[in-house]
Amino acid sequence: MIFKLDVRGALLLAAAITGFVALASPARADQCDDIAKQLASGIDKLKVNFKAANIIYLTHPAAKELSLGCRAQGQTYSNELYAKGDRRPTPQFYDLVASAAAIIFTLPKDDTTTGASRCLKRMGLLRGDKVVMRYKRLNMECTRTKAEAAIAITRPKDE
Repeated sequence: MIFKLDVRGALLLAAAITGFVALASPARADQCDDIAKQLASGIDKLKVNFKAANIIYLTHPAAKELSLGCRAQGQTYSNELYAKGDRRPTPQFYDLVASAAAIIFTLPKDDTTTGASRCLKRMGLLRGDKVVMRYKRLNMECTRTKAEAAIAITRPKDE
């Protein structure tokens, strides 16, 4: 028995199957964009600027620099919050970092406030200008220069 192959029919069937599969699978937005929208709606005066690679740049009056980094292939962390402010951070800066970390890492704001303030306040004459610590399964790295202080908060992928 010889089967006659109808090329147009086969292409039409393949296109129909592909269309049904595309309709059946839900459209997914980027998780990083969703977190940025939650930050913008949850924190007053916070604005989402632009996205470059896996980093979303944000602006707020209490911070000189503010960004949300999302995991790319091969990185060891899931999300990263980076904030830079004055050498002596203001209470508004502490509140901004704590609120953003609470939204990003889904922790209570009290815990993120405690961790961020401990990290930023430990820098000084005895411990130096770079402090690395771990608090509530978050890795925090605080650095300062003569004019600025910065904090980077990450959570490892496996936690």
